[in-house]
Amino acid sequence: MPELPEVETIRLGLSRLIVGKVVANAQNYDSPKSFPNATTDVELFLAGATVTQVRRRAKMLLIELSSDYTMMVHLKMTGQLVYIPASIVSSRGSEVSQETSVACDERFGGGHPNDSLVGKLPDNTTRERIDFTDGSRLYFNDLRKFGYMKLVPTGGVPQTDFMQRVGPEPLEEGFTDEVLFARLQRRKNTSIKAAILDQSVLAGVGNIYADESLWMAKIHPQTFVKDLSHAQVAVLRGAIVSVLQLSIDKGGSTDKNYVDAEGKKGSYLKFASVFRLEGQPCPRCGATIEKIRVAGRGTHICSRCQILDKKKIN
Repeated sequence: MPELPEVETIRLGLSRLIVGKVVANAQNYDSPKSFPNATTDVELFLAGATVTQVRRRAKMLLIELSSDYTMMVHLKMTGQLVYIPASIVSSRGSEVSQETSVACDERFGGGHPNDSLVGKLPDNTTRERIDFTDGSRLYFNDLRKFGYMKLVPTGGVPQTDFMQRVGPEPLEEGFTDEVLFARLQRRKNTSIKAAILDQSVLAGVGNIYADESLWMAKIHPQTFVKDLSHAQVAVLRGAIVSVLQLSIDKGGSTDKNYVDAEGKKGSYLKFASVFRLEGQPCPRCGATIEKIRVAGRGTHICSRCQILDKKKIN
């Protein structure tokens, strides 16, 4: 599953590439679950519409259209969005691969880093293709078919199940210490790691950035939420914001699943302090980084920096 920085880097790339383009038509590749839209809706609200904006809410991409409809795109585990400019589209209506294209504009993609990011499309992972009137195309590929592109009236987006469940955005101005403290009380009898991984508590934070934020805040991930002071939560909020922003600046993580909007792996993990660094010295105190299991996830800690009061978890 992509985390917030990975989806944000894809959003930034698509914002540069498809905003202002007019949709000519859409081609579904026998995958109704991936593109659950009625033909009449596609004809009325997608074809002929201009892309006005690309937004993100949590891990959901929102492609806004001039028809007052929004394409909600969730990549799930193995989804990709691949943009191919008109100069690469061959006269036969398919695409030449990146390797065989000469003196062409570069193709852009984001998502699961298999060969579909650079190979000829469509392929056996392609679920949907959006054609623009200038000849460029946007492909939605998804190996496991868990992701989707769903047309929704823009006014109805806040009422969708996803939007009703998701917590606040950690990079928005309104994400204050008080907001985080209040949201955490929903999970006060669970570990702090489980709480910040809960998307209804906080949007977009996954395993990598939970470990990094808790290390930065010197909080052991097994600490119960109810045992954290307001001051500790304030430090954690600052850590979450810092870690996420650094990752966006570095183009996301180099984890197995996601690359940035130019089809390149991000570089954040080169700057990670604990994640996947078990056995190495803590960059703050020199103690050995350990890997434990918390909230069902592999978790990386420095037991000297992140002290657990064991009396409170027994």
